[in-house]
Order: sequence, then C-alpha cells, then structure tokens
Amino acid sequence: MASPVSHLSLWETTKNELRNVFSPSDFDSWISTLQAIGYSNDQTLLLEAPTVLAEAWVSSNFADSIRRQLTLAAGRNMNFEIKAPKQSDVREATNVGETTRTTRASRSSAAATPPAIKATNTFENFIVGPENEMAHGASIAVAKDPGHVYNPLFIHGPTGLGKTHLMHAIAHSLYASNPRARIAYISSETFVNDFISSLQSGSVAPFRRKYRELDLLLIDDIQFLAGKESTQDEFFHTFNELLNNHKQVVLTSDRPASEIAKLQERLVSRFQWGMVASIQAPSLETRIAILRKKAQARGMELQPEIAEFIASRIARNVRNIEGAVTRIVGLSGMQRKPLDLPQVEKLLHDILVEEASHTLTVEVIQRKVAEHYRIQMSDMTSKRRMQNIAFPRQVAMYLATQLTSMSLVSIGEAFGGRDHGTVIHARKTVTNQMEVDANVRRTVEYLRGHLSTNR
Repeated sequence: MASPVSHLSLWETTKNELRNVFSPSDFDSWISTLQAIGYSNDQTLLLEAPTVLAEAWVSSNFADSIRRQLTLAAGRNMNFEIKAPKQSDVREATNVGETTRTTRASRSSAAATPPAIKATNTFENFIVGPENEMAHGASIAVAKDPGHVYNPLFIHGPTGLGKTHLMHAIAHSLYASNPRARIAYISSETFVNDFISSLQSGSVAPFRRKYRELDLLLIDDIQFLAGKESTQDEFFHTFNELLNNHKQVVLTSDRPASEIAKLQERLVSRFQWGMVASIQAPSLETRIAILRKKAQARGMELQPEIAEFIASRIARNVRNIEGAVTRIVGLSGMQRKPLDLPQVEKLLHDILVEEASHTLTVEVIQRKVAEHYRIQMSDMTSKRRMQNIAFPRQVAMYLATQLTSMSLVSIGEAFGGRDHGTVIHARKTVTNQMEVDANVRRTVEYLRGHLSTNR
C-alpha cells in the first residue's frame, strides 16, 4: 500500500472541505482549532484538540462529517482519533454555548440556539491587568471549588472586555476535572425564550428540571431580565434551588445589579450575595499585551511599534483588537513578509476611523453623568451647590480627569469657568467616596466603563 500523504496536507484539504459543511461559527469555534499531529496507522489520522471539552464536543457532534471528508480527501477509507494534551491547562476560557451531556440531551428543546463555544479562548490566553484582576481571580476560585466560594459570581462591565471569556473558562475547567458535570451556558434571552416556550407547550416541569438539576449555570447579559416579571419569578426560584444545593451560578451584566432598572429587589439582593467583580476597559499596557498574546497564538510576533500603534488607536473593545490581529496575520501570510506601519494603518483604516469617531469629550461625559443621576445638563455648568447636583458634577469632573487628556484648567473651564483647584477637590472627593462607599464605587466604575467603550 502506498504511503499516506502528509498528515498536515490531508488535514488542510479536509478542513477546506469542512468549511463548506459546517456553519462559520461551528467551523471557527471547533474545526479550525484542531491540529493534525500524525497517523496512528495508515487509515487513522491523529488530531489534537486544545481542551478536554473541545475533544468531547467534536467527538460527539462532528465525528461522522470529519470521517466522511477525510475519506473523500484521501481517496480511501479513513478514520481519526482525537485527544487533548495530557497536560492541558484546564484553566481555560471559551465562548461557550450550552455544554456537556445535559446540553446535548436538550438540544431539541425549545431553547434558542446557543452561542458557539470558541475553544481557543482559555484562562491561559486571558491577559490579566489591573482592570480585570479581581474578576479573573474570582473566576479561578470558582473554577477550583464551584458552589462553595463566591456563589453567585456576578461580573459586570461593558461589552467586549472579557466577561464571557471568564465564564467559559470556568465551564472548561469544571468539565476537565469532572466530565460528568452538568453545565449550561446561555444568554438571559435564551432563558426567557425557553421559559415562554415551556409555558406555551405546557412543559414547565421539564424546563425546571433542565435548569435546576445543573452543577453550573452561567448566564450572560442578565440585565435583559429587566421588566420581565414572570421570568424573574421563575429565575428567582431556579437561583434559590441551585444555591441551596451548593451548585454554582455565574452571571454577567453590562452594569452593576443595583443599576438594572425594573429588576426585582430580591434578585438584586441575591446577585450581591457572593462576589461582585467589575471589568473595565484595559490600559494601554494591557492592550499591548493582549495584541502580542493574540498574535503569538497565531504564530506571529508583532513589531513593538506596530503593537503600540494599534493599542493606542483601538481602546474601546478587545474584540476590535482581535479583529485587527486577524487582518494583520492574514495579509502578512499572503505576502510572506512582515507588514510595515503604513500598511497596517491602511489595512485597519475602517476600524481606526470608527474608533476615532468615538473620541471622548467633556460634554459627552457631562451628558452621560447627568442622564445617570437624572439632573439637567445645565447643572453641570451652573453655580448651584445642592448635594444632588454638586456630587454628580464632581463625578463628571473626576471622570474627565481619568478619561481625557485635557488639563485641569481646561476641564474647569468646561464646567462653567471653575478653576483647577475645584477640579482637584472634585477628584479627591470622589476618590474618597469610592473608598468608603461601595455603591458610589460601583456607580463610578459603571460610568467609567460605559464611557470607555461606548463613546
């Protein structure tokens, strides 16, 4: 029998065909993460998955299609074996959909199609900085001892900064240590739709079993439960059942629980029982580290000047940073040589223009703070000193010192011609209040995060 073609060549050919078989989400999340490492015999290709969960998911969901395309590519019957590295670091984060056997058994349920898992997003790939270290540390603690520390874990912060990444890390870690664990990752919208469907079909009991018999429930964007009274009632009882049985609950939101309008007070209280951790927009140094890490994961070393250029121009959203890396790696691979700075600037033109359009101004800060505290925009520049106006004005001054490059004199001028000493006093007052009042700290962090990523 003739020797088989190179394992790398066979797998590349097969992947190209599988790209047309699976949805872009499934292909990018699962198939593209597999690496061919050799043959176990002439008819069996060895594949390596990045995680234990990825190994199980591919084996359970995509095996027949992979086997079929391998056979077509090789021109003879082919099989494959898949495994994760024995020493795989299970402290990993993913863009997880619903996972484990529980999930696969419920795929025919009324739940909306879950988001795809992205097997390459791991704890190992998560860049830790001052802006996210508390959330990261709490996530690791929960992954090591689910249901007993920080239960629930409530992570809040603007979109695109890594909340989902950490949720998925917990799921991967638990699954790796206990493959029989019953885990579900869903959006709050999925929970709402699933509950409504169960009411319509008269199948509330199966719905309750599905969620209340889990070992780990992760729900993204819990703020979308706001105003949905019946669903909130149902979730309240689900939440209590899980916690009473020492099962882990992890929730994310784009704002602190206390800031979610039309959310039942009893839910707000329970969301704050365990650990509340925020994630804020990454600093320049953290963004550079993220860029380098993502580029290295794709086999590319970014020149320092290019990394600093991108990090200084893309500040609002980590996902945009990842998109920039994808483009650079793609073009660099096509022309088989490193890109220079002018090429990078041209390649990322649309992203850079979009980022620049969100340049933060004092007026934007004033308007956002005024809306939040429900005062008039004119109060930001008025001489009125009532506490319900003076403190929001000080918060706006504080944020202006943190989020713009304006001088203290210029900031004071923007607040009705006040001097720089007033700005210094405002910054000190807000800083002190944040240290002694958790509600003030959460509010200022929420405003800062929202302004940083939604300019």
